[in-house]
Amino acid sequence: MFRFIFIIMIFAASMLAISPPRLAHAALKIDITQGHVEPLPIAILGFESGQGIQSAIGDDIAAILQADLERSGLFRPLDRDAFIETNLRATSRPRFGDWRIINAQALVTGRTQQLPDGRLSIEFRLWDVFAEQQMTGLQFYTTPNNWRRVGHLIADAIYERLTGETGYFDTRIVYVEESGPKQNRKKRLAIMDQDGYNPRRLTSGDKLALTPRFSPTAQEITYLSYARNSPRVYLLNIETGQQEIVGDFPGMTFAPRFSPDGQKIIMSLERNGNSNIYSLDLRTRVTKRLTTTLAIDTAPCYSPDGSQIVFESDRAGTQQLYIMDADGRNVKRISFGNGRYATPVWSPRGDLIAFTKQFEDRFLIGVMRPDGSGERVLTEGYHNEGPAWAPNGRVLSFFREKKGKTGGPSLWTVDVTGHNERPMPTPNYASDPAWSPLIK
Repeated sequence: MFRFIFIIMIFAASMLAISPPRLAHAALKIDITQGHVEPLPIAILGFESGQGIQSAIGDDIAAILQADLERSGLFRPLDRDAFIETNLRATSRPRFGDWRIINAQALVTGRTQQLPDGRLSIEFRLWDVFAEQQMTGLQFYTTPNNWRRVGHLIADAIYERLTGETGYFDTRIVYVEESGPKQNRKKRLAIMDQDGYNPRRLTSGDKLALTPRFSPTAQEITYLSYARNSPRVYLLNIETGQQEIVGDFPGMTFAPRFSPDGQKIIMSLERNGNSNIYSLDLRTRVTKRLTTTLAIDTAPCYSPDGSQIVFESDRAGTQQLYIMDADGRNVKRISFGNGRYATPVWSPRGDLIAFTKQFEDRFLIGVMRPDGSGERVLTEGYHNEGPAWAPNGRVLSFFREKKGKTGGPSLWTVDVTGHNERPMPTPNYASDPAWSPLIK
């Protein structure tokens, strides 16, 4: 299903590049390099519905665009009640003066129709209102049950054209779903679209499941599971449900995570009372020890190019962040602030490392550069933990535990500037999120 849509996208994009209708490169663009950004006013018309299509589908696709773009914090969708030109056809040139009156800077129009073979054709156009030019337009062909995903793909295309950055709406979140009393929680893996739709469970809950992490392919995750108090690292294909045991490791195992090429897993193993970092080659199943200390070294994460690893360690007496080469050499401490640093995660861009920091009774989510400079706090609360990057490196997800004996954790997102903090809806309590790459 996913590959089919991807092929059609390439064809449609190529077709428009050869003979685009009125296609021009307009000047409208959001500058997101200067901290907090004033949201761009954008008008999104309900998509026309052709013969054989329920009119609700066009409105539903437009609603997905509106929700995705608004949630990013970079766009302000305008109220449809303010629209003057309400009968605009998707193939017609807008009356731009009508849209300037309501202060729309960008305009989205679209159309859906059903083809004789039963597939849907969904197209859209993005207009620069002040330059009076079409900025981009694409056409998608898909099965009727995939219209929601096409909505996210269109939102990604609009986001990229107006910001210059890759979008992140056609992605999924895997997380630990928690249910039951606080003293006896069931923890199973679950997955959902990044906007909270289409949630489903990946494991049954009969075994404790922790720390899910996506493969760079987006179709496979690694996670830690406990059966009879024995930790095992698993690989799970999220499309087929097939899973395999990577290995049984004596002692305790912590925080397995993929290498950028998907060929290795890096994790922390406790052997002979010491916790050190090991890599595991998924082809040969051979482990290699990367650190050799009497301290607790854990939570490793590769840099995007695979050349370095960031991890946490108490080798200096307190929990701090360190980086080292991928072979374990050239270890260097990068955190020196007050408090304890944990769960470091390298940005997909390679420019920042996100972390959790505990200082007194405060739990902070922050970022710093790989050399330790530029430390910034993005959000704080009673118990914030587990940062995970969106694939474009612009947004972080994390989980927050409520204070007190009742209640449970919930998922949140925050912009890399520290603005636009929002809850992520889940059916039950949720913790330890991991963001997928863009779906292919």
